[in-house]
Amino acid sequence: MFVTYVLYSFKYDRLYIGYTTDLIQRFRSHQSLAKKGFTTQFRPWFVIEVRFHASKSDALKDERFLKSGQGRHLIRSKILPKYQ
Repeated sequence: MFVTYVLYSFKYDRLYIGYTTDLIQRFRSHQSLAKKGFTTQFRPWFVIEVRFHASKSDALKDERFLKSGQGRHLIRSKILPKYQ
């Protein structure tokens, strides 16, 4: 099972979009384990969207869409308002 996820930093108004096969471990890494990289600068992160996929190619396709202008607009206009 592959998961596409969207993280949001309320403190910095930042989005992070990724995919993984182990969401819990990946979230731990973003939240506290990683010592360098983009996500270390904007902690704490909150999971605001999770999408499950049967194949890696579907997860990658969804990740690419969410990272596009249309995808980011969808996140900011439809998904994020549910949490504010």
